[in-house]
Amino acid sequence: MRMFSRQSSVLGTLVAGLLLVHGAVAQQAVEPIPAATPLPRLPASVLSVTPPSARVTGTPGSMQIVERSCRNAELDAGLRHRIVATAAQEWAFFGFQVDDQRGTAPIPGAPPNNNRRRFGPLNAAEVARVADSVGGYWSAAPGSDWILARQNEAWNGPQGLASRYRDPWSAAFISWVMCESGLGDSERFQRAIAHHSYIDQAITARDSNSSSTAYIAYDPGEQQVDPGDMLCSGLRPMYRNLQQRRAQLGTGARTHCDIVVQVDEQAGQILTIGGNVRSSVRLKIFPAGKDDGRELAPLPTARTIFAHLKLRAEPIDARALEQTPTLRSLGCVMTEEPPTFVTASIAAPHVTC
Repeated sequence: MRMFSRQSSVLGTLVAGLLLVHGAVAQQAVEPIPAATPLPRLPASVLSVTPPSARVTGTPGSMQIVERSCRNAELDAGLRHRIVATAAQEWAFFGFQVDDQRGTAPIPGAPPNNNRRRFGPLNAAEVARVADSVGGYWSAAPGSDWILARQNEAWNGPQGLASRYRDPWSAAFISWVMCESGLGDSERFQRAIAHHSYIDQAITARDSNSSSTAYIAYDPGEQQVDPGDMLCSGLRPMYRNLQQRRAQLGTGARTHCDIVVQVDEQAGQILTIGGNVRSSVRLKIFPAGKDDGRELAPLPTARTIFAHLKLRAEPIDARALEQTPTLRSLGCVMTEEPPTFVTASIAAPHVTC
């Protein structure tokens, strides 16, 4: 792996002084790829993002939401950059873990549950480190106090911090990223405890030609995929296209969305970041290709991508992840790239510190 520069500069001193490597690494027994040491979040002078942990108070078992406000920003390229940068910082905080979807195509005729992974208790030390971050993600989803109350009950239960999360927090993660990035108005983005709320909003926006929403829904391959967009899958029911969801608008469904952070057509892959991916914030590697006359789209994996939510903002560099403040700071604080960068074909920039 390429060694990083450790030359000094004002920026390098600032970042190195505040990005001290710390925290417990997530339990290795369930990791298919080695995880790097988690990094603290960047100082506000480098990336102005309020940590999710600042939105809650108390300890696991008695945690409460104290802040629900969100930012508002214009629908422009700056919004795309901020969404990607915010997601990238959380990925680093959770240890640069990767979930490689290549080679996970479903077995023909097999029921959906055959493609589900099963895991035991969580690493209590890691849960203690990230608990207030997960609580902070919930703060961005309106009406989520009861969910945090149920999580407190679980943390106070027999397994304590080793218990599995009581409720999936992937939609809460998306809601927090959008809240912090500038989509605080519900008419622009319907932050919610479940992904189908904003998926339905994006479908309805397309069908009604609404101009107020931030995201418009498309079938994969209809439109160019850009960093800041989202890719969504369904498990129960397992949707295969937008039309199948259209028939059930407004009804509950177990869905999941991830934020696109990098697109590499030459390598045939799309990189996304999402929350509650095996109880962590992880980067996914989706194999991607083009059908005749269509745009680059994810190829079939264990969970079929049925919706591409496109952000109504001008595109940015397809390799946006590599230009985020988090990745640009790595050379100031780490002696070498995280091992997962090789797997995901990520090239951190050469930055003099």
